Amino acid sequence: MTRDTMRPASAGSHSHHSADDLDLLAGLWEEARFARLPWDAPSDLKDLVEDIDNPKRVYAIHKASRRHNFQLLVQRYILQLRDGCGAEHCTTPTCFTCRKRIVGRAPIRRYNTTSARTLALHLASQDNPENDLCPTLRPSKAPPAALNSLIFVPAAKSRPRDDRISPATSKSHAVHSRLGSHKMSNDSNAMRPGLARSRSATADGDRNEGAKPGNPINGADDQKKPKEPPFTVVEQPISKDHRSFAANVFGTVAFKMLEWLTPAAIEDMSRRTRSLRGEPEPEDKDVSHTRLEPNPHNGSVSSQPKLAQESLVSLAEPCKDLTNGRALAGHGQTENGNRAPKDDLHHEPLPAARTTNHRRNSNAKVRTSSGPRPKRQLSIDPFTQDVPVDDPYSALLISPRAPGGPTDKALRAPKTAGSSLSRPISQLSSAGFFDDVSLEKMPPPKTIELKSKAGRGQLDGPERSELGSSKEPTTPSGLSSARSYSNGSAGATGQDSESEDETVLPQALSRLNAEVVDFVCDVMQEDGTAEEHMLEPPSVVKLHERAAGKGKLVRRRRRHARGYSADAKLEWKLFVEQTLFYVLSNPQSALQSFTKKGQLYDSQTLWYCMLRMTRVAPSLVFHSLWMAAASLFAPPRPLQNLRSPTTKVFPKNESSLSNLEAGRLMSICLHALIAAAPLATDSRQLYDMSRIRSHGLSLAGSGAVARQPTELCLQYDDAFTNALALRLARRLFAAIATRRSFDQLSESNSGGDENGEQDVLVPLFSQLDFLNMDAVYVLDFSFPDRALHETRVPILLLDWARAVMLNDWDGSPEVRGDGPVGGALALIETMYKKRHELLLADAQFRSDYFAERLDTVQMPVAWLSHTSTRQQLHLLDFPFIFSPSTLVSYFRSVNFSKMSRAFEESTQLLDKIDMIARTSLTPQHKEELTDRLSVAATKYLILNIRRDSVVEDAFDQLWRREERELLRPLKVHLGESAGEEGFDSGGVQQEFFRLAIAEVLNPDYGAFTVDERTRMAWFLPGSLEDEWKFEMIGLLVSLAVYNGLTLPVTFPKALYRKLLGEPVTELHHIADGWPDLASGLTSLLEWDEKDGLVQDIFARTYEFSISSLGQHITREMKPSSSHSHHHHDLTATEEWPQFPKTMAQASHLPAPHHANPPLDADVPLVTAASRNAYVSDYIRYLATVSVAPQYDAFARGFHTCLHPKSLSLLTPPLLQSLVEGVQEIDIAELKRHARYVGWDASHRAVKDFWSVVKRYDEGMKRKLLEFVTASDRVPVGGVKNVMFIVQRNGEEDDPRGRLPTSYTCYGTLLLPEYGDREVLRERLGMALENARGFGFA
Repeated sequence: MTRDTMRPASAGSHSHHSADDLDLLAGLWEEARFARLPWDAPSDLKDLVEDIDNPKRVYAIHKASRRHNFQLLVQRYILQLRDGCGAEHCTTPTCFTCRKRIVGRAPIRRYNTTSARTLALHLASQDNPENDLCPTLRPSKAPPAALNSLIFVPAAKSRPRDDRISPATSKSHAVHSRLGSHKMSNDSNAMRPGLARSRSATADGDRNEGAKPGNPINGADDQKKPKEPPFTVVEQPISKDHRSFAANVFGTVAFKMLEWLTPAAIEDMSRRTRSLRGEPEPEDKDVSHTRLEPNPHNGSVSSQPKLAQESLVSLAEPCKDLTNGRALAGHGQTENGNRAPKDDLHHEPLPAARTTNHRRNSNAKVRTSSGPRPKRQLSIDPFTQDVPVDDPYSALLISPRAPGGPTDKALRAPKTAGSSLSRPISQLSSAGFFDDVSLEKMPPPKTIELKSKAGRGQLDGPERSELGSSKEPTTPSGLSSARSYSNGSAGATGQDSESEDETVLPQALSRLNAEVVDFVCDVMQEDGTAEEHMLEPPSVVKLHERAAGKGKLVRRRRRHARGYSADAKLEWKLFVEQTLFYVLSNPQSALQSFTKKGQLYDSQTLWYCMLRMTRVAPSLVFHSLWMAAASLFAPPRPLQNLRSPTTKVFPKNESSLSNLEAGRLMSICLHALIAAAPLATDSRQLYDMSRIRSHGLSLAGSGAVARQPTELCLQYDDAFTNALALRLARRLFAAIATRRSFDQLSESNSGGDENGEQDVLVPLFSQLDFLNMDAVYVLDFSFPDRALHETRVPILLLDWARAVMLNDWDGSPEVRGDGPVGGALALIETMYKKRHELLLADAQFRSDYFAERLDTVQMPVAWLSHTSTRQQLHLLDFPFIFSPSTLVSYFRSVNFSKMSRAFEESTQLLDKIDMIARTSLTPQHKEELTDRLSVAATKYLILNIRRDSVVEDAFDQLWRREERELLRPLKVHLGESAGEEGFDSGGVQQEFFRLAIAEVLNPDYGAFTVDERTRMAWFLPGSLEDEWKFEMIGLLVSLAVYNGLTLPVTFPKALYRKLLGEPVTELHHIADGWPDLASGLTSLLEWDEKDGLVQDIFARTYEFSISSLGQHITREMKPSSSHSHHHHDLTATEEWPQFPKTMAQASHLPAPHHANPPLDADVPLVTAASRNAYVSDYIRYLATVSVAPQYDAFARGFHTCLHPKSLSLLTPPLLQSLVEGVQEIDIAELKRHARYVGWDASHRAVKDFWSVVKRYDEGMKRKLLEFVTASDRVPVGGVKNVMFIVQRNGEEDDPRGRLPTSYTCYGTLLLPEYGDREVLRERLGMALENARGFGFA
């Protein structure tokens, strides 16, 4: 059962427990095998040892209770699936009542037991499985239907102990109910529970050690012969489809045990066995009056009879543990008299034929008193060690070994109703639900006082002095607790089994550190007791170098030459597992373990510790951290005080973590996930494997990433599909969204207090800042290892976030923002913003898996109307997970949708006008109506352009156009007044924009300047041109992008950053447009004053200077705003002076250069202290202040046709490629995608053509592309998106004959077949140099 707490109100709450849960914990506390510090432990560990007095912190109890609860949940689901709740208006889809109501009168088929068991196991294994239970489901009083397949047959005669079922019986799947070594006489109750527990867990070779002089009872019991039960349990033969997977897996005995060994089933089988033995049923139906008898040997109270338990153990013998494949506890190892008798059970006659009751009792796990049961508020905090005075456990639980004063040896009174476990827990433990829990019947629960903790330096009281000798003690059970050690006197009849001074509470280390982690992992690897797993490598040795000057290594005491015994290995295994669970499941202990000097360990040390632990006990580590991560959902203290008018928003008194603590705990857990991945030998492996998994693949199909071996790919798949690791990742990512919701609530509650807590991810990225000089480096690693780790951590974090998204994604572009997917996206987004510090490229954030499964047209259009909230997000809100080509497709889909809508609206209006005109209008009225509605009814945006006045005609026809006109498809008639014939299918548009942009960018036009070195255009500060012209230029660029055309322009990246709302504040933002300036400012920042003062060497004043219209303009720079660098936040004093545009303005406005500061003005020099501010202000004046009016007008025109939300899909480089295209032309790639008409690629003339073209320089390549396609730029997406057709245009023998021509609308080159290559080179070059205008295009 993997309950995942995602609602803040339910996180960390442990105050509401049912009485049955308390009984279960009480019984398990009596029965569970306690881990203790082994005798050969190094002295360094003794100071870290801590006693555990909270049952929920004991690993054996925790594991047993989880399995028990899972079984009960499966039983409830089976009841729900097969019988239903019976409510009239049930709406639970899996409830049989709801299914029956939905189908109405139609027949409905009830699930059989195997199908119900299969579905129940699936439902109970989901996160939050209780949410899918029917709220009106009532417990049934009948045993499970699976018991119908069991038949109790009286034995014809007693068989020897080792007899097996006859062949005839084996055909009917007989299961013998063998008592093994149980003794049927009443004096078997004399066996001490502690000793029986030890014997039941001993290997075959150690069984005889129980008969020692100090243990006379054992020796006497071993000589007695056990009796066989007078019945046999067989399984009723059924027909089964051996080809069915469900029948062959979920119909096996192992899975049937889930139903056979439930409390209700056990009670039913007990009645049947008593009937076969001829024993009377108890006369009193009230369990509270069950006859209890004291045990003469240990003073415990026992009840009669015990046949139900014996038959149950015999039934369970052939089965295996469902979780780890080990045999059921005590199988084949039960000893004579190793259980106290059971409570008296009801005696009912065995029915001849059982009928299925549709109200089986799915909750009958304990028998309780029929009288009123007092309420018990048991609060067992899983994250605290000390038990408060008023803790209910202080009155409920006492360790069975801890001395409780003079009353310990007295007969214990029968328990009152509701005080402890009503049904002996041995029925559950013997059923194989619980690992490391013996089969013997626990003494009836007793009122217990928890003994105060012994000193941590002491291990086990006086007996430890003996164990500390060089001789290693041999114990029957291998347990490290007091249950495993006896001083000889404890075995005497009538005495307590333990010493009065013996410390019996389970023990664990209170915290871990890097050295302790190395030690415990080395112990488990050396002993061969590490968990078998599929992570690679299966084991890890020390990867770090021990720093000089450190103390001696922590080592075990010297072992014998024959090695450690199996008991000693088991002792260490239990202790290490208990320690890992105790520390890692507690948030405070985990934080304390991996913190030094108030800071977390450095990232590599923390990763190494997790690597070691996940290679010896991965399931335990992931599960424990998953439990600790539940504290991330507890709201902060301020939020716990919030109240609504009727109830509290959050439960009170929850242990909560601050964002700093939560972030550190999250970092610890995330490093455990990173450690689960296979060890990569180089960064290339990490990149390739991340790329493979971004496609949702386990193996690479083809391409460069296919060089990674299949074995490595499968190892990655094993790690990222590990169920427990994936569960931990889902909880962590869900916690990110939850913690941010808490921050938002806290901020709104405090009125936007600026002193709020930092984001929960800040500690993680602070730890990943590998340049942080304040980091706490604990272990020494080599430089190559640290360099590889810097690459490993961010890449694997991305891979885990992607794995959760792929696992939880349902195929919809809308995802939950408060779930694991939303948290994973939040982590990826934060990493994307810090990608430069993390050394990540943009390509590493892409997940092509999603793009391949989303609709390219409808999905981005629907996204425009989607409003994202914290609860509901859209994948397109995170465009960095998509490739550039995919984003361009989405962007153009949005534009095409707007264009189609405008076209359809005009078409529909035109149809309505025609319909009205034909029916009721005169020709005169029709003409007037058509003229008035011509703007609304025109299907296209048509521009009639003359070649000698391209810009003028364009501005005249675009001025004052309505938005609905601009959004229609563009058609251009270019030069038709001069006799040119053009059919605009794209080529004429390209020609028009090429001519128009070339004219407006001409420096003589007075609107832009062009850098002589980079050929990049930028706004002219203080331009004489009106602002509306800049708006028209921006509109031209907008129309080109809207219609999918590229322009022959080159703007710096700073312009595209500003158009997308991103600030221009860094040197690398202006490096491409002003390389010399960026180089000089970089030198200023990097100058070392050891070689001279900054003001002496550079002699720069705090001024901004620029040349405009032949004049040098200089102004002293004002300090920027502390919160913003955007131009719209500038004050009036930061406005750049403009040149007068008219004579009237010139009469009263001085020229800008007239206001320059005088040469002798006292302007401050730039110093080392002010150079950073100087560079920042200089960039701001260059990109914003000096061109603010011109840019603002250009931006208004640019955003006219483009949806602002669709622009958020683009990055500055991607927008630049959309506007400008790609200037580099790959002829080999162009040849690969070219098509041919009239010949093929093997023709001589075609080969000559490509031979000539591949020798062209970049200028001639652009001319060729422009000649054929009307654009000298490759569109975004590469040459594959260019239509380039080479068509045969007859033969030409005359060297001075026809020139090559083209259809630019169709991307077709009409190439005559020339006689030789030289003629082809000459004629093609002549055509490219003199191409202008259209014949037919």
